[in-house]
Amino acid sequence: MRYFFVLFFTLTISAQAQLPFDKEVEQIQQRNDSLWDKTKETIVFTGSSSIRFWEDIQDRFPEHQVLNTGFGGSQFSDLELYLNELILNYKPVKVFIYEGDNDIFAKKRPRKILKRAEHILNTLQQRSQHMEIVLISAKPSISRWKYRGRYRRLNRKLHRLASQKEGIEFVDVWYPMLDKRKVKQDIFIEDGLHMNDKGYDIWYDVIKNYID
Repeated sequence: MRYFFVLFFTLTISAQAQLPFDKEVEQIQQRNDSLWDKTKETIVFTGSSSIRFWEDIQDRFPEHQVLNTGFGGSQFSDLELYLNELILNYKPVKVFIYEGDNDIFAKKRPRKILKRAEHILNTLQQRSQHMEIVLISAKPSISRWKYRGRYRRLNRKLHRLASQKEGIEFVDVWYPMLDKRKVKQDIFIEDGLHMNDKGYDIWYDVIKNYID
């Protein structure tokens, strides 16, 4: 019996020590802690690589203090593990969240993704009642275009979730990135997934209306 207890304890500690984004989140914290002025109101952008690669996000919104805590390859379930480190510790007045892209690619069902997203929203609102939250829709991309039906279903569910909760908004970047019924081809880098400056220009034009 003692052997199984020790084994269980060892495996638990090992699992806790091997969270896949620990090192990256630590680096994000170190970078932002050196930039963050706690005397100023803060806006946080977080989520997967489409946020992480938005390197000029502070320059796009110079009238605000903006922190980028995006971590590449993440899903809603990963963000949930680091709500303090990536969002709450900076006491933001508003947070923009981009997750769901990798969840769909990992073949999670939209309903399951939505439950995780709702749990995150509830936690954030309980911990910081005056913080506004903006959910950014999943984006279309060349490399994941075959999953477009699933992405659209997820976006509808996220939109509905946001509409049912006070203090939460939903911003749609899906349709602005389309050319009629197909995704625009010139807004991505070579991998067909991550955006170039033209792609981020589209995001800026949409998201700027949700900043203030």
